[in-house]
Amino acid sequence: MAMRMPSEKSEGLWADWIWFPQGHGWADLKDHDGKVFPKAEDLWATIPIAFCFLVIRQIFERTIAIPLASLLGVSDKRRVCAAPNPILESYFCNTSKYPAQSALETLSKQTGCSVRQVQRWFRRRRNQDRPNKLKKFREASWRFIFYLLAFFAGLAVLVDKPWFYDMEQMWHGFPKMSLLPSQYWYYMIELGFYISLLFSVASDVKRKDFKEQIVHHVATIALISFSWLVNYIRAGTLIMLVHDASDYLMESAKMFNYAGWRRTCNFIFTVFAAVFIITRLIILPFWIIHTTWVYPLTLYPPFLGYYFFNGLLFVLQALHVFWAGLIVRMVIKFLPGSDIVEDERSDKEETESEDDETDGERREKAKNGYMQNGHTLHNNNRSKTD
Repeated sequence: MAMRMPSEKSEGLWADWIWFPQGHGWADLKDHDGKVFPKAEDLWATIPIAFCFLVIRQIFERTIAIPLASLLGVSDKRRVCAAPNPILESYFCNTSKYPAQSALETLSKQTGCSVRQVQRWFRRRRNQDRPNKLKKFREASWRFIFYLLAFFAGLAVLVDKPWFYDMEQMWHGFPKMSLLPSQYWYYMIELGFYISLLFSVASDVKRKDFKEQIVHHVATIALISFSWLVNYIRAGTLIMLVHDASDYLMESAKMFNYAGWRRTCNFIFTVFAAVFIITRLIILPFWIIHTTWVYPLTLYPPFLGYYFFNGLLFVLQALHVFWAGLIVRMVIKFLPGSDIVEDERSDKEETESEDDETDGERREKAKNGYMQNGHTLHNNNRSKTD
């Protein structure tokens, strides 16, 4: 993406007919008569903002998240480290973290250890690589505070705007809609935050939907950036607000889950599930996307930019349906009485009592669940709240 606003005579990728309806173009977005319009070079501001978020996050986690975790009683079980063993370490790093029975027997002969000892070594070694609760709590608390502030800031930005109540107003005067200072900062901060998440994804806790998270971040960054370039800002602010409406609830549910406040976690998670379904499976597709996909055709003939923008929205909507399935599965599981809320996307730490299990026994327990402390834990079907 060239970080400059194309001229009205631009051809090729930036041709007017690609990104704007007939009769409109980049010339409509030139500042005039005291009116300011979005410009491509404005997006450069999101890079330093993203780095500022990374720095602020480190300060926040050390000065606020860690003391808060201690206050709420977040604690980890003591982990027993695997003893140094070059042969097993090489197999763990280069071949598999979950050796088959035949491999266990071979490694047993090579190391002079019993099969049970080799199983125990691999179990402890896998546990060493799993993030502890404190790290998860720190990440969740950082995202919680941002999404909470972003939601109410977005609400303050939009509550007095006519397109907040009548979404067809988002196309009134398009594309010659001047930029408001509140819209500028709302966009730059949101985009900077998502870029910071993309920068930190390698060091953050990796979950089973890691690839979906990457797709989500990239699609969100592309959607926000593109909507800025072609002045779909009214639609963009509504989309960002809808996303922030449920995210802070999910992160707070995670925080209480790590702290062991099961009832509080389950209650917040239920509220989160309801808000998620209402905002992302009802309001977003049937109100916002309807207004960006169906309503514009009553005003303009379709153009490529229209298809590109809505295509990104459909990608996000598909991810929402995927995550909604995980959320509903979790709600169904814990409502009957289980007070354990775990993450469908995270690996569960293995215990020493599992050392003697065969692969077949582990698969059977993963399929049916197993009893611990009087509650059924679903080993491979965990919720979105970890």
